[in-house]
Amino acid sequence: MPLNEDQKKRYARHLVLPEIGEEGQEKLLGSKVLVIGAGGLGSPVAFYLAAAGIGTIGIMDGDTVDLSNLQRQILHTTASLGTNKTESARARLEALDPSIRIEPYPFRLSAENAPEILAGYDFVIDATDNFDSKFLIARACHEAAKPYSHAGIRNFHGQTMTVIPGKTACYRCLFHEDGAPVGTTPQGPIGALPGVIGSIQTIEAIKYLLGIGKLLTDALLTFDALTMNFRKVTVRRDPRCALCG
Repeated sequence: MPLNEDQKKRYARHLVLPEIGEEGQEKLLGSKVLVIGAGGLGSPVAFYLAAAGIGTIGIMDGDTVDLSNLQRQILHTTASLGTNKTESARARLEALDPSIRIEPYPFRLSAENAPEILAGYDFVIDATDNFDSKFLIARACHEAAKPYSHAGIRNFHGQTMTVIPGKTACYRCLFHEDGAPVGTTPQGPIGALPGVIGSIQTIEAIKYLLGIGKLLTDALLTFDALTMNFRKVTVRRDPRCALCG
């Protein structure tokens, strides 16, 4: 559908980019992205997806807003303490742009609900904070053939990679489910760290949806906030991978 005058003004900075233009912006407005986790990583991801004009954004999280979240989870405010994170997120995103569609899922992803939910989206963002969820997302996205962005943060460090199931190295090519830490004590992170990593995840989603640039596939990008060093490590598909091998 052609952009209206309000949309042309709202997305004016996108429209002047040759890689996007009106055709690309219309494509973004017709796209659907699922953000799993509405916390530290999910906050900047959801904000920038909404600001970019992604037409439908799914937000999945079963937790409620706690005071300790506000140091880094910028989707939420003091007024939203005690409310479900998906509802808090929906209110903030609709305030930013009431014309986009926000689909809240106030529960966790499971092996049972994943196939039906993932079927309705073009791209998935892993913004979770535990290994069990990350392995589940990797497995569900592989089975549904849905591209996804993985990310993880801890103290002053972050990492991210993009996966195209069946074509690139997957999360389990790098990290093995056996021996993964369980119930580890939270280590930070410093509040602005998820803003750095989450922004990269958002850019990857937009690049994939538009078919532009080079995706962060077959590589793990790591970031150290104390030294301000980025490092990209080449990753190969593991022929013995239990998921994609």
